[in-house]
Amino acid sequence: MLEKKNFYINGKWVTPINQKQIDVIDPATEKSCAVISLGGKEDVHSAVIAAKNAFNSWGFTSKEERIKLLEKLYEIYKKRWNDISDAITLEMGAPKDFSSKLQTGTGASHIKSFIKYLKNFEFEKPLGEHAPNQRILYEPKGVCALITPWNWPMNQVCLKVIPAIAAGCTMILKPSELAPLSSIILAEMIDEAKFPPGVFNLVNGDGATTGDALTSHPDVNMISFTGSTRAGALISKNAAQDFKRVSLELGGKGANIIFADADEKAISRGVRQCFLNSGQSCNAPTRMLVEESLYESAIEQAQEMAKKTLVGFAHEEGRHIGPVVSEIQFQKIQVLIARGIEQGARLVSGGVGRPDGCEKGFFVKPTVFADVTPDMDIFKEEIFGIFSEERIHIPWVPRVVLYPERR
Repeated sequence: MLEKKNFYINGKWVTPINQKQIDVIDPATEKSCAVISLGGKEDVHSAVIAAKNAFNSWGFTSKEERIKLLEKLYEIYKKRWNDISDAITLEMGAPKDFSSKLQTGTGASHIKSFIKYLKNFEFEKPLGEHAPNQRILYEPKGVCALITPWNWPMNQVCLKVIPAIAAGCTMILKPSELAPLSSIILAEMIDEAKFPPGVFNLVNGDGATTGDALTSHPDVNMISFTGSTRAGALISKNAAQDFKRVSLELGGKGANIIFADADEKAISRGVRQCFLNSGQSCNAPTRMLVEESLYESAIEQAQEMAKKTLVGFAHEEGRHIGPVVSEIQFQKIQVLIARGIEQGARLVSGGVGRPDGCEKGFFVKPTVFADVTPDMDIFKEEIFGIFSEERIHIPWVPRVVLYPERR
């Protein structure tokens, strides 16, 4: 079992002031795979002060200096590709092939893209031809609190950390306590690239203690959070106390609307994208609204795709999907599947319980519901795990609303 109890603060791996620890659970085995510490207020304060002090110099570095360090980080990332992939497989149950190609691959892609964008970005430019003597200056915001989810660990972390570095900000990263191992590797890579101390800091922890201390700290200038709507509301309240800038990416319920003239693979493609990453994507099209004329055919295609979707262990190679991330997530999905049946939706494929051959682990059957109506819970709640279909009646009359011209 891995011991990852230290935090990365001010360019060093330090022993937490708060000694509370939790296990990181491998969702494929339900066994502990690592131990991390939960940061308290004192740990968060140390990281914020380190970032604040570092900003006094990092905020005024040249674009060329930041590009050089990011390019070095990109080269280190490629060397440690397998380490990152293995960590994501361990911490969230992403199958090996998926973890390497997509989970780790998206992180690399983001680093490369932001380097390219930074090279072409002008931090100072003329306001316009109408005002040749006036300039627009783009300045870094300051100390950023970056809080990321567990479902796409390196994707989400790189989407926050890399542009913050490129802009000249300093930061404290708090990854999800369910999937912190890949972020710890990123901290190791940043340390190897020799970014100035305090530019990047990592404090592990939960939302109730660590996240609250971070988002309410008076020396944090901006918060970037991806996660639940409930947590986003609490963060907004903390930020409102001293008018922090806030960027939130919260829960949703993606809909996929299929008309009769859609291409022949639209339905199977939509179902496959829903099951991708075991359904654990905020942009997963978990609802499919289908034109009535092809509704029954759509149900058959969705059923066929669900049956083709194999479920297997994360440490095995192949195109299968793995478990969901935690027991809490597993139980939530089981409750919602049962509730869908109780509320009258037609179960087309899957259902409650684990798939055959998966006695252990948080594995969920690829599940499809039909005849779902807007009053049902599975229509409204973000589930991160199952797929539902509803018919829409066509034709309808398009409406154009004309507003009188205002003078």
